[in-house]
Amino acid sequence: MLFKPDENNAANVSGEATPKRRRTVWIAVGLLIAGGLGYLGWTYLQETRMAASRSRPDLAVPVLAATPRIQDVPVYLDGVGTVKALNTVTVRAQVDGKLLSVNFREGQDVRAGDVLAEIDPAIYQAQYDQAVAKKAQDEAVLANARTDLVRYEQLAASKAGTTQQADTQRALVAQYEAQVKADQAAIDNAKATLGYTKVVAPLSGRAGLRQVDQGNIVHASDTTGLVVITQLQPITVWFSLPQQQIVRVNAAAARGQLAVDVFGNDGRTVVDTGVLRGIDNQVDPTTGTVKLKAEFPNSRFQLWPGQFVNVRLQVETLSQVVVVPTAAVQRGPAGTFSYVIGADNIVSAWPVTVVQQNETDAVIGKGLTVDDRVVTTGFANLADGAKVEIGRDDPAVAPDLAPRRRQGGKATGGDRASPKSGQRTRTEQGSGAPEAADNKGPEQAGQPGGSPKASQ
Repeated sequence: MLFKPDENNAANVSGEATPKRRRTVWIAVGLLIAGGLGYLGWTYLQETRMAASRSRPDLAVPVLAATPRIQDVPVYLDGVGTVKALNTVTVRAQVDGKLLSVNFREGQDVRAGDVLAEIDPAIYQAQYDQAVAKKAQDEAVLANARTDLVRYEQLAASKAGTTQQADTQRALVAQYEAQVKADQAAIDNAKATLGYTKVVAPLSGRAGLRQVDQGNIVHASDTTGLVVITQLQPITVWFSLPQQQIVRVNAAAARGQLAVDVFGNDGRTVVDTGVLRGIDNQVDPTTGTVKLKAEFPNSRFQLWPGQFVNVRLQVETLSQVVVVPTAAVQRGPAGTFSYVIGADNIVSAWPVTVVQQNETDAVIGKGLTVDDRVVTTGFANLADGAKVEIGRDDPAVAPDLAPRRRQGGKATGGDRASPKSGQRTRTEQGSGAPEAADNKGPEQAGQPGGSPKASQ
């Protein structure tokens, strides 16, 4: 016979357990709610205390200040350009022949008229000599014809000869004179061809890499040439500006010559200053920009053909305007403003109008005068009506570059570098026995040779 539990007893046990579980759950929920409320209250209390400490009327906010100044400010338009040589020439042979010598070094600066190479002149010298000899022969024939002409004219005058014979001789003399002139032209041609055997530099510049070596046969039809000469002084920079600035540039160019600065690799140092030479006559429809050309002396060879550079064009100069550091200009929902320090070092937010600004200075059109003082640093805890304490813009303390030796958990005083001495010498940085003995602590003075920890 199977055992069956009493149904009444089971119901009584479950009935007793249910209220206990409910009480446990409610207690846990109450504890969680109480903990959350406590955390929120503690957080609010801390924020209130911090806000009270920040808004203490007797606590001044440390700031740095500057005074507006009056000065002339140039107005620049920035662009990106490419350096191009003012002139580039591929030097080619004008006659055929064997290249006897190359008289330049690769990368050498050459002047206009310098002989760069020589071609075998034997054939062209012979042609020149032949032309000279032909002229001498024709001049002798011309001299004989002129003598005969004088005789025929005398005979015709004395009626001993005919006038027709004299006229024929006169025409023959003119023919020989023309022949002599043709001979002279042949001589000039042969002389010019002979001169082409010396390849000279057509302009002053820098020679590139040699394209043909000595001993090769060169031809006037060669396209590669002997060398490429590039003029580096002066040099040009082609740059672009947005089409919206073309009216401003044209108006400035009409008033006079415009200065152009080109920056180095750091983007801040001006490596050369030149002048604007030309403005393109149309806008590039693909980019919406217009090209401009500036010329630079390039006295120190800072610019090189093909180099990409940053360029700025000065279009005008703002005369005697109010200038403040750019950090003094703040931006809010209502526009730009500056914190002005008034009486009792109380700051007020004044709206200002900024005409132009760069990384360092801002030109103020309206809102400030030279008698005001503006805040430049310390805006984190600053508000309108706050009291400030103006600090001094001292230079930063030089960092300790060398690590200090430590002993017993404290840095030894002997390892500190004085402001005048700078870094310690190699001997002072070493861990020799004399220094280790000097740096020993009281507890190590009696140990022979010092503890190994002294050199760590």
